[in-house]
Amino acid sequence: MADTSRIPENKAPGGALAGLRVLDLSRILAGPWAGQVLGDLGAEVVKIERPQGPDGEGGDDTRRWGPPYLRDADGRETDVAAYFLCANRNKTSVAVDMATPEGQGVIRALAARADVLIENFKVGGLARYGLDPATLRALNPRLIVCSITGFGQTGPYAGRAGYDFLIQAMGGLMSITGAPGDAEGAGPQKAGVAITDIVTGLYAAIGILAALTARARTGEGQHIDLALLDTQVASLANQAMNYLTTGVAPGRLGNAHPNIVPYQDFPTGDGAMILAVGNDGQFARLCGVLGFAEWGTDPRFATNRARVENRALLVPLIGAATRQRRTADWVAALEGVGVPCGPVNTLAEVFADPQVIARGLRVDLPHPRAGTVALVRNPLNLSGTPVAYAAPPPALGEHTDAVLADWLGLDGPALAALKDAGAIG
Repeated sequence: MADTSRIPENKAPGGALAGLRVLDLSRILAGPWAGQVLGDLGAEVVKIERPQGPDGEGGDDTRRWGPPYLRDADGRETDVAAYFLCANRNKTSVAVDMATPEGQGVIRALAARADVLIENFKVGGLARYGLDPATLRALNPRLIVCSITGFGQTGPYAGRAGYDFLIQAMGGLMSITGAPGDAEGAGPQKAGVAITDIVTGLYAAIGILAALTARARTGEGQHIDLALLDTQVASLANQAMNYLTTGVAPGRLGNAHPNIVPYQDFPTGDGAMILAVGNDGQFARLCGVLGFAEWGTDPRFATNRARVENRALLVPLIGAATRQRRTADWVAALEGVGVPCGPVNTLAEVFADPQVIARGLRVDLPHPRAGTVALVRNPLNLSGTPVAYAAPPPALGEHTDAVLADWLGLDGPALAALKDAGAIG
């Protein structure tokens, strides 16, 4: 339900992207993640959503992706899904029905005044509304349109829908993630978060910033064609190069590293720990702490190349040694000699970790339904234009009237007419 609440003021008017206007027509995660990054950096981000219908549907799909749901100050469950909260702070919400001619007109008018538009409709999906990138850029040649799809604007798969889980599989990530073929529970595994969506959102933000820099020189906007599949393949990094260099497809190694040994989890007396040994000097110091200094000079293990070749022999030897002490004891001893290591934390342990607390990775914002809402802060630390947390993720259509009045100069009767036409909510 729209109301007349004012547009939240950015708490850092000197933010890096202050004065930038962004229309976010995207939903789920990749596009909203990009929009949130831009909002954190000071841009004014307007989230365009479908008004709520009589069936209760409407808005970003993730508004209903629960449980869990946010709880109010009395511990009662609200209808605010935790998933939605992760990618929609520092935005206003405008409810527009683009299926109506009047709604299409509203979006075109907003696009004419925007710097950036983010969308993740299927290829050609906006054309039937007269809101395709070419049409919008004809209205506003300075507009930068970032289109995020599963497979891109071209190619044989262009018309297909794409979702993170599907793309993790098709893009090769699941073929190298999970226990090896002869281990218990072997088989392909997805990452524990929608990492392809998140990386795509980050690439989107990078592409938008690059296009803005180009526009500063040329005065012209452009269209960014960004595909989940492309970003997933690009993110294979060293694993892709392992294949392209040798012609041999890497397999699943569980938590082990294909190019470095030891670089994986090891059992301890009370759980497990991670060893991330990056060079031969660190390995020699590890061996000393483990009580097997001779391994550091053994020709089978003394170099990383030898350790990779003799992985099957070395890893069980290290595991037998690490079982003899508790994780905390090993971590203290190994940190003392500069060997990278650490515990395998649960999320409860992550947010209780003194380093995480010291870095302020949890931020609490006022929320109209819950009193406060806990969010994860943006990891960027800019000394001159710091990230600001101006507003919590908005309610559906919370700022419709305020944004349309501010951007388009619409008065009460004009807004009422749009509501009567079913164009806004």
